[in-house]
Amino acid sequence: MKTNKAKLIFNYTVLSVATIVSIFPFLWMIVSSTNKSVDVTQGRLLPGAHFIDNMKNLLNSVELVPALLNSAKISILTTILSLIIASLAGYGFEIYRSKAKDIVFNILLLSMMIPFAALMVPLFKMFGFISQTFPMIGIDTMAAVILPTVITAFLIFFFRQSTKMFPVDILEAGRIDGLSELGVFFKIYVPTMKTTYAAAAIITFMSSWNSYLWPLVILQSPENQTIPLLISNLGSSYSPDYGVIMTAIVIATLPVALIFFIMQKHFVAGMMGSVK
Repeated sequence: MKTNKAKLIFNYTVLSVATIVSIFPFLWMIVSSTNKSVDVTQGRLLPGAHFIDNMKNLLNSVELVPALLNSAKISILTTILSLIIASLAGYGFEIYRSKAKDIVFNILLLSMMIPFAALMVPLFKMFGFISQTFPMIGIDTMAAVILPTVITAFLIFFFRQSTKMFPVDILEAGRIDGLSELGVFFKIYVPTMKTTYAAAAIITFMSSWNSYLWPLVILQSPENQTIPLLISNLGSSYSPDYGVIMTAIVIATLPVALIFFIMQKHFVAGMMGSVK
């Protein structure tokens, strides 16, 4: 009995420490957004009364709203296109299996081993070439940010693994009822796999919203910058105002946090691979 109680105390102690370590950066970020820059550099951990001043300084110093809108447009379009393409690919790889498809899928998985930084130079050259003929999808456009990241091997793998748990008998019933293959996919598969779509949407949206390296390379106009680039510019000034920077980070975190909290139940179910 004493052993079980000691184990319980140990487990709760470890979990409490892990919780504090995980939550502290977010609490410090929120507290810092209410303090002056000098208070942030001195490590003040108590809330201040300067959040409104920091917000005014932020709005006066940078174009915050356009940056948020740019990030929202890129993230939403990337998420929608990624879900459609990745789910179709994952569905096709699993439902219509063959040795040739398995080879292609394994090659896709191998592509996950290549860091994106190694692809930036050829991607930039490719979009530079495209800009000469199709400037609307060339350098310094949202399309150039979206297209290289619109689909990933991980997302295809994620949908294929989730499709393994999909009841194939439902598909056969749909075909018997006269549905086409696309009809079976959109009318049966998509509604049944809503938890998987929710988890994939959160992962893709967060990745696109927080993307920094590729937008930094491909976007050259200030009016096209995203929120991560804006925050980076705030921190690279000669005398950065850390209170203003923390305020911008809090604002940039809110959309992702809101989406996650709204869809967290579906996210957990989707990551567990459940099909409802």
